Amino acid sequence: MNRKTFLTAALALLGTTIATTAFAQAIPATVDKPVTITFYNYNLASAGIGADGTKKLLAEFMAANPDIIVDGIGVPSPDMSSRIQADVAAGQGPDLAQVVFDSLDFIASNMGASALEDIIPTDELAAHFEGMSPNGLKLGVLDGKTYALAYTFSTPVLFYNADLFRAAGLDPDKPPRNWAEVKQAALTIEEKTDAAGFATGAVGAAASGFDWLLQGVILSNGGRVMSEDRTRLTFAEPAAVGAVEMLRDLHDSGVFENNASGSDLETMNAGALGMFLNTSAYQRSLIAGAEGRYDLRAAPMPGFGDKLAVPTNSGSGLVILSADPLKQRAAWELMKFLTSKRGYTIITSEIGYLPLRTDIVEDPAYLKDWVEEHPLVKPNLAQLDRLQPWTPFPGPNYRQILKTMMDGMEQAVFGGGDVAQTLATAQDDAQSLMP
Repeated sequence: MNRKTFLTAALALLGTTIATTAFAQAIPATVDKPVTITFYNYNLASAGIGADGTKKLLAEFMAANPDIIVDGIGVPSPDMSSRIQADVAAGQGPDLAQVVFDSLDFIASNMGASALEDIIPTDELAAHFEGMSPNGLKLGVLDGKTYALAYTFSTPVLFYNADLFRAAGLDPDKPPRNWAEVKQAALTIEEKTDAAGFATGAVGAAASGFDWLLQGVILSNGGRVMSEDRTRLTFAEPAAVGAVEMLRDLHDSGVFENNASGSDLETMNAGALGMFLNTSAYQRSLIAGAEGRYDLRAAPMPGFGDKLAVPTNSGSGLVILSADPLKQRAAWELMKFLTSKRGYTIITSEIGYLPLRTDIVEDPAYLKDWVEEHPLVKPNLAQLDRLQPWTPFPGPNYRQILKTMMDGMEQAVFGGGDVAQTLATAQDDAQSLMP
C-alpha cells in the first residue's frame, strides 16, 4: 500500500471512528463483566526498571480488578504514533496508549482519541484530579480538554559531580544557578581537571530528535517554538535566538560538544563529566554509576541571569482510544490506578519519573521515606511550580516540522554559521509544513 492510499484509508476509517465516538453510549458506571483491553506502553518495550515497574503496576491492577484483563503490548517510544496510526487504520487500534507528548496533537486530532471531559462523568473526573499538580494536569490539555493524563514524566535537572567541583576549586554547595555560571564552572573544571565540563541533551545528537529540553531552554529566555494560537513557528525570533546563541557560546568556548546519544550518560557515570543537564529519569542510573565512586548531586535547571528557569517536561500521557463504552470504562479504571497515590509511588520509586500527586512525597505511607533516602529528586519536585507543557507541533507533518527545527538547531550550535540566519532558514522551511 503506498502512502497516499494508506492515508486515504486511514482518514476514512478515522471518520467512522470519530463519528462512532460522538454517538457512543454513555460510559457504564462500573465494569460488571469480563473485558480485555489492549494497552500500548513504551516502558514495556524496554529492558530493566521501566518494564519491571510497569509489569508490577499491571499485575496489581488486575489482581484488584479481576474482570479486567490488560493486554500490555510493548511499543518503542519513537514508534508509538506510527504504530497507533497503522493499527487504527487496520481496525485494530489500542484501547489505551502511553503517548509521548510531542505526538499528542496528532493523536488527539487524527486518531479518534477521547477527551476525558467527554466520556467521564464530571464529578468523577474532578474527584480523581483532586490533589494532582495543576501544572502536571496541563501537560495533556489541548483546546481546553484533557486528551492525555500525565503518566511518566520528568523535568530537566542539572546533575553534577561534587568531587570534580572540589578538585577544580569550586564550591559544590553552590552549584550554577544560571547559564553564565554553568559556562564559568565548566571552563574551570576543564582547566583544573582531566574531565569534560558540561553536556546536555537539549540539542544535537544527544537530543535524539526530541525538543522537550530545548523548549525549556528557549522558554527560560522568554521565547517559544510556536505561537500560542498554534499557527506560526517562532523558534527564529529574538528570544529563541538568544537562547540558542548561549548554547553556541558554550560550544565555541570548548565546554559543550556534539556527542552521540547515550555517551554523555556513560561519561557522567564514569565520573569524567562535571555537569549533565538532562531528564530526571536518569537519576537511578546515575546513582548506580556514582555509588562508591564519586559524590553525585543535583540542582535545578539553570536560568538566564537572575530569572528562574522555565522547565518543560519529557515523557508521556495516557490516552483513551477505544470507542467502546465498556472498554472506555476499563481503560479509565486502569488510568485511575496508574495515576493514583499507589501508582505514582511505584512510578517514582521504581521507574524514576515524577509523581503527579506531589502530596505523597510527605506521606510516610507512600514516598516520604524514599525521598529522604533519595534527595536528588528534590530539585525536580521544586520545579513543578514553574513547569510548562512540552508543546507538540500540529498536523500530519509534525515529525517533519520537528526534524527540520532540530536539524537547524544542531547546525546553529555546532555548524559555525550565523545563528539567527540558520534558524530563520530552518523556520521558513518548517513553516511550509504547518497545516
